[in-house]
Amino acid sequence: MSRKPKKGYFVKGQFVAEGSELDLQLKAELKGTQDASRTELKRESDELQDLGKDLLTLRSDLFNRLGLPDKLADALAEAKRITNFEGKRRQMQFVGKLMRKLEPEVVQAVRDALDEQRSGSAKEKLALHQAEQWRDRLIAEDGAQAEWIAQYPGTDIQQLRALIRQARKDAPGAHAAAIAESQGQAPRKGRAYRELFALVRAQISGPADAENDADLEAEDGNE
Repeated sequence: MSRKPKKGYFVKGQFVAEGSELDLQLKAELKGTQDASRTELKRESDELQDLGKDLLTLRSDLFNRLGLPDKLADALAEAKRITNFEGKRRQMQFVGKLMRKLEPEVVQAVRDALDEQRSGSAKEKLALHQAEQWRDRLIAEDGAQAEWIAQYPGTDIQQLRALIRQARKDAPGAHAAAIAESQGQAPRKGRAYRELFALVRAQISGPADAENDADLEAEDGNE
């Protein structure tokens, strides 16, 4: 009577009987690989969904430059309009699904655009800080004018000096400043104070940024 052949399979030319120790070992390794693959796919999916959330904050000029598919662009626009928490969560899941369909080079372009925006924001903050320091020095120190003019010779010197003189006149006295501070308020600043900031900011980084920051200064001064 012939023996019944064992059930099994071949791996790299080696026969592996079902139920054998080697069979159990190989199946355990395969399961581990599948679990690892599922974990990696979940991680990539979550990363793309987070990238989609970041796209909601991207400046319009950088966003338009990406040329994203209309379906994804519409889904992001809809996500911005939704205020309900659960509705927004579901919409962002849909955005993440669309993000997974993008070509790798498009995904990289999205990351590059977000990095460009973050880098630009850091530079703007630095320029703002520098302009504030210069404005305060020009008002407080007579010698700062010559130093400024040497560094920024294109400045309208007459306008600069006129704004400095007026800002000094408009500055609140020590008593008024002390009262404002005791009430948890910043002393009110005059128009020349804000215009001097705009002039300084324009020389450091450009007139458009100066106008935007001067508006912020005006809002702060009127609070």
